[in-house]
Amino acid sequence: MLKDQDRIFTNLYGMHDRTLAGAKARGHWDGTAKIIQNGRDWVIDNMKASGLRGRGGAGFPTGLKWSFMPKESDGRPAYLVVNADESEPGTCKDREIMRHDPHTLIEGCLIASFAMNAHTCYIYIRGEYIREREALQAAIDEAYDAGLLGKNAAGSGWDFDLFLHHGAGAYICGEETALLESLEGKKGMPRMKPPFPAGAGLYGCPTTVNNVESIAVVPTILRRGAEWFSSFGNPNNAGTKIFGISGHVNNPCVVEEAMSISFEELIEKHCGGIRGGWDNLLAVIPGGSSVPCVRGEDMRDAVMDFDELRKVGSSLGTAAVIVMDKSVDPIKAIWRLSKFYKHESCGQCTPCREGTGWMMRVMDRLVKGEAEIEEIDMLFDVTKQVEGHTICALGDAAAWPIQGLIKNFREEIEDRIKAQKTGRMGAMAAE
Repeated sequence: MLKDQDRIFTNLYGMHDRTLAGAKARGHWDGTAKIIQNGRDWVIDNMKASGLRGRGGAGFPTGLKWSFMPKESDGRPAYLVVNADESEPGTCKDREIMRHDPHTLIEGCLIASFAMNAHTCYIYIRGEYIREREALQAAIDEAYDAGLLGKNAAGSGWDFDLFLHHGAGAYICGEETALLESLEGKKGMPRMKPPFPAGAGLYGCPTTVNNVESIAVVPTILRRGAEWFSSFGNPNNAGTKIFGISGHVNNPCVVEEAMSISFEELIEKHCGGIRGGWDNLLAVIPGGSSVPCVRGEDMRDAVMDFDELRKVGSSLGTAAVIVMDKSVDPIKAIWRLSKFYKHESCGQCTPCREGTGWMMRVMDRLVKGEAEIEEIDMLFDVTKQVEGHTICALGDAAAWPIQGLIKNFREEIEDRIKAQKTGRMGAMAAE
């Protein structure tokens, strides 16, 4: 279990002062100029050594991503864009950082931008996050007033500007290239890759897009050392991680823990156990709504990291753990997610535009049991035709929950169809 002194986010619950004075008292903005004066290569090498993997869902090594940026400018400016469009159902970790500990993110933006030769950074925040935007903007204004942003930011010799851009509430804008399109004032629709953002991103310039948590942990990693950070978690799954546990636990919460903690320890230590006890656990979605669900009995011993969760047929994603007890109708729960993905598809790729609606309508009938048993395999087949055949990962995100349902709860789906059929037969006989 993570000790308090090893937590990076010391104000996750908003119990302390979130202003600049409060942040400094908790050790932020300490020696920022010195970190920057160590040079770009030092920062990137330390980020690689720390083993930090992106906290936005895909888990791509952060230091490696930064190293893709051009070393020398060809005349175009470089940009860092922070993805704060936290719209994945069940995910609410970045929100707490921006609301209660915004200076961790602002300091991280300065150091990360310097490492990538960027003098400008944009934070793209989700449309519905009104209070979070206010808290973050107030913190940015404070940092400008204190000389931590702007010309010679924090006395480092690096000129740096930070802008907060407010989205309009579209889930698709959480996809990095759709986010860039939206930031440029266009409709939020994903771009074809290549070119990748590091080659041609915002305004056609070299750009890196990173998640809020990935950037906010940077200053602490560089202050305490890469070895300290990589001492938590299993190999290739290093560091601390914010988990957001919602659903049928006695105490839903957002908590910073060490990577590779077991699911059981996470739930027992921080959430006071499963509602109605472990025997009442039906299913868990371990990483936000787009990853496949796992049956409760397979989840109890699962280890919460990128590699271990693959063994139970799921993924860590954003570490938004959604717990469902036996009061839940799993078919209806997954139907609700397919409705969400159908609604949020941007419509650019045919498999996703047509497939999300098609899958939702079949799910609609499965909920009521008004389908044929053969349609279960047909539905699975359609998810495979959507998955991997779209420009961005929304097609995958729509397919995976349904695949997880069919793999884990096929019996329940078949039972419902049979019950519906026998019910009908009974009614006909009564006539």
